[in-house]
Amino acid sequence: MSAPEGTPSAPDDLQRLLADLQRARAEIAKAVIGQHAVIEQLLIALICEGHVLLEGAPGVGKTLLVRTLGAATGLGFSRIQFTPDLMPADVTGALALVPDSEGRSRLQFQPGPIFTQLLLADEINRATPKTQSSLLEAMQERMVTAGGRTMPLPRPFCVLATQNPLEMEGTYQLPEAQIDRFLFKSIVSFPGEAELDRILDLTTGHAGETVQQVLTAEDILRGQTFVRSVPIASHVRLAVARFVRRTQPDLEGVSAEVKKYVRFGISPRGAQSLVLAAKGHALLNGRFNVSFDDLREVLLPALRHRFQLNFEGEADGVDPEKLVQKIFEDAVRSAS
Repeated sequence: MSAPEGTPSAPDDLQRLLADLQRARAEIAKAVIGQHAVIEQLLIALICEGHVLLEGAPGVGKTLLVRTLGAATGLGFSRIQFTPDLMPADVTGALALVPDSEGRSRLQFQPGPIFTQLLLADEINRATPKTQSSLLEAMQERMVTAGGRTMPLPRPFCVLATQNPLEMEGTYQLPEAQIDRFLFKSIVSFPGEAELDRILDLTTGHAGETVQQVLTAEDILRGQTFVRSVPIASHVRLAVARFVRRTQPDLEGVSAEVKKYVRFGISPRGAQSLVLAAKGHALLNGRFNVSFDDLREVLLPALRHRFQLNFEGEADGVDPEKLVQKIFEDAVRSAS
């Protein structure tokens, strides 16, 4: 594979980066058994400057997955346990009185745990909306405003948030404005029999697998430059635009199913996320062009949290993911 003219670095550099990304995927898989699709989605999110919402039952390895990603990439890591009494200042930091060399106190900003490269927001839906919103500026602008000034966050910066879909009592549903800022909503599924047997073997013996660092922050930043240079053919891009418009229940020419069952469809930000994630998928798999198959691979993690049924759709048992796939395939056929 060679990069087209205009790529920000030499083809050899790109090949080394791709090899390191593959090594990172293998290193993470040594400790996190069976979650191959989620591991790939996390790496895609890193090189696409995206954030990931990880959803899964307790004990399936969500926190382990994030910690292992940090070990393999060498990124600075912080964890915030979101609880109902957590305040925004506990996330961003606040002004505090600090004694100076002369013994007098002065106000100084004390950075919060958000000033890191890899932030684990554990059980994010347990915090109040006020505290959840403290992440909005950081996720969108990579900046934090606190103590009367605006400060840049370290680069790269990635929020990996977890939530438990089973225990909903005492939780606060993420607002659409925040959930739309996640590049992916990844489902951490229960392991199969062989995978569970491997997990028991690794975790109940004397020593587990040691994960080696194979990437650096500079590698991730270089990947973020490369990924935007991956070309997408005009007819593929047009199919995405056509697909997104066909998810809007208020527009003319959409299917009766969409008009009847959809509350709101995919936003322009969702379309951007889908294309960028497909570029990341292509790059991670050693190709320098986006195909319809790349779009199919990232379609659900990129869009499942951006597409919502109305009450009638939920009452009739419509599967929103199957409906999104159907609309997408119809758009692809019309583009062929």
